Amino acid sequence: MRGPLLGLTGLAAFGGLLELLPRAGLVPIAYAPPSSRILAALAAQAGRPEFWNALGDTLRTWLTGLAVAVVAGLVTGVVVGSVPLLREATSSTVEFLRPIPSVALIPLAVLLYGTGMRATLLLVVYASFWQVLVQVLHGVADVDPVARETAQAYRLGRVARARYLVWPTALPYAVTGVRLATAVALILTITGELVIGTPGLGHEIAVAQTSGAVPAMYALVVVTGLLGVAANLLTRTAERRVLRWHPAIRSEAPA
Repeated sequence: MRGPLLGLTGLAAFGGLLELLPRAGLVPIAYAPPSSRILAALAAQAGRPEFWNALGDTLRTWLTGLAVAVVAGLVTGVVVGSVPLLREATSSTVEFLRPIPSVALIPLAVLLYGTGMRATLLLVVYASFWQVLVQVLHGVADVDPVARETAQAYRLGRVARARYLVWPTALPYAVTGVRLATAVALILTITGELVIGTPGLGHEIAVAQTSGAVPAMYALVVVTGLLGVAANLLTRTAERRVLRWHPAIRSEAPA
């Protein structure tokens, strides 16, 4: 209980600081309203059907893009990582494409799909895919050479080796990749909605900013932050459940 209590205490202290700074005149209250006004604006947003529609749009884009990226990253990582020749042939391509910022694809996404959901999905999938792929490639490469040679000596087929040898080794890496991809997918979802105008919380933030509704803008930003916290908690919980057999997770359990 100590960890959650400390986290809540820190959050309360941060909220108090945001309340005091504008009221003390240290920051302009017109552009940095006190936390009490932000919370009031958040309550007002919760009473608007448009807010819930925007939240649903953001969740749909975020989770759809994440699902596509995770499946594609897992399958591609296992296939490419299991074939040394294929991995060597694609390594330079991966290292070339991976550093390209997803936001650089915004003009292409708009040209292909306009301002609809598919334009932002392109950004989300592209950014999240690399998080999963790279981790899975590292996991497949981390298979114990002795275990690999033993599997070959016993003439295990490709499917059996993937199931009993490659997958247990790569799973911790894959789970880490999914956790990283979850955060990246949310960031790119909000970015696409802000810049492209795809329906969602990001678009609502842009509308609030242009209309001068500063407390409402901050309230929507708070919602995106809460989504990130919830995603981190869920992925951490899933990681502990999926890897409960792993020594690193078992060592975290209280004695």
